[in-house]
This record gives sequence, C-alpha cells and structure tokens, in this order.
Amino acid sequence: MRILLIDDHALFRIGLQELLQRRGINVIGAFGNCQEGIELAARERPDVVLLDMRMPDMSGIEVLHVLREKGLTMPIAMLTTSREESDVINSLQGGAQGYLLKDMEPDELINALRAIVGGATIVAPELTGILAKAVQGESQTAATRDIFSDLTPREAEILCLLADGQSNKVIARNLGISDGTVKLHVKSILRKLNVHSRVEAAVIAVEQALCSREP
Repeated sequence: MRILLIDDHALFRIGLQELLQRRGINVIGAFGNCQEGIELAARERPDVVLLDMRMPDMSGIEVLHVLREKGLTMPIAMLTTSREESDVINSLQGGAQGYLLKDMEPDELINALRAIVGGATIVAPELTGILAKAVQGESQTAATRDIFSDLTPREAEILCLLADGQSNKVIARNLGISDGTVKLHVKSILRKLNVHSRVEAAVIAVEQALCSREP
C-alpha cells in the first residue's frame, strides 16, 4: 500500500510516517506544503492520500477538490481532529472515501486505510450519528418522491450490501460478478440517488427502510 500524507503539523506528520513505515506501509511522501503534495499525487498516483483538514495555505477540502478536478481517482481520506458536521459532510460530498480521527488507535487507522484502498468508505464510528442525522434531514425531502424507483433490481441489491458496509470486493464475491461491474453499479446508484458518496447512499437506504432483513 502506497500512501501520501499531507499535514502541516511536522511532529504529527513525521511520527505518523515512521509509524506506518514500521508496519511495512510505503509512505511515498509526507508534505506540509499542499501544493507539493498535490504535484506528487498527480505524478506518483498513490494508493491513498491522507489529508489534514486545517492547514494554513489550503484546507483539506480545497486540496480534495483540486485533486478531483485534476481527474485523480485514487481514494482520499481526511485524517483530522475536527468533529464538525459540516466538515464530515463536505468531505464526503467532495469525493473523500474516508473521514478518520487523529486520536484513533494505530491498528484501527491501518485497518481503515486497507478497507478504503479496497473500495470501502470509512467514517470514524464516533461520527456516524452526525452523518446519519445530516443525511436524514436531506432524505426527508427526497422521500416525497420515490427515490428508489429508478434503481434496477441489481442496483437495489448492491445498495443494501453497501448499507451492510461491504466493500466492492466483498460484494463482487457475494454476487459472483467482477469488481469492475460492482463499481459501475455503485456509480449508477450514486447518480440516481443524487448523492456523492457510498456512505450517503447507505444511510438513505437505512433511513428509508429499503433493505428489509430476514429475522
């Protein structure tokens, strides 16, 4: 796993770099300067980019937008101390696949990064309530129309697996289809539900009780 770290706090950045490298993870770059980090991301295409939220020259959200505007599709995760609802929502809507907190345990961080690289969207457990509340407010308006009517049966099935927290690879294995096919279905689901992340789609599915569970 090749990681790029962008964080303006030198002590944290250097410490995290050493910790990850001791666990056998290849940190291809650790920058306090956002522009240098953006340039390396475009050139080296890491498996995942870790972004701080609060930085002096650019915010993590701004860096996220620049990377996406450049057409870079690698997973990007925020690693921050911020528990602000707006930061969580803006990050996921901007195309981040993770929102992680700096006080998490090292093993939890590494497991989260591996899951993100594998196609999952990970939000720190402490923040899922914030996310659900925010998406619930949006989904009440969407509930006035049948937001699921355009989904094909296969898309509805995959959406329920997303709501169970399954990654693309696990979904592909369970349904006997390729990872690429799952990615295409997920992209279509996000477009039809008018959301920007897998987490938003999953929360809407749960809030609207789309996925009935057998006892």
